[in-house]
Amino acid sequence: MTEDEITKQIIGCAIEVHKKLGPGLLESVYEECLQYELLQRNLLVKRQLTLPVVYKDIRMETGYRLDLIVENKVIIEIKSVGAINDVHKAQILTYLKLMGCKVGILINFNVYKLTDGICRLVNKY
Repeated sequence: MTEDEITKQIIGCAIEVHKKLGPGLLESVYEECLQYELLQRNLLVKRQLTLPVVYKDIRMETGYRLDLIVENKVIIEIKSVGAINDVHKAQILTYLKLMGCKVGILINFNVYKLTDGICRLVNKY
């Protein structure tokens, strides 16, 4: 399955979650519900994956946790904020770089129309 095909599945699942729950809940609620919807579509999903940082050839297990990764190809970062800003985009770009993935989706569920809260990012490194 290509990144584009996975992205379409993710967006469809996110819209389903948003239709049922609406805006204003905690990120963790949307994360768990989105994982459920993705699993219902028989997609491989990992949740709260720790991203180590390599420092002087030593693997440090502190650092980052990504919300979801689908089919080991597309990273999802979930937000429930007033607006997406550059810090949120930088966060997912960092995850893409550390994981060696090409595509990430930033989803802000705290919007009236979910398509206004979706941002697809591509790792150009």
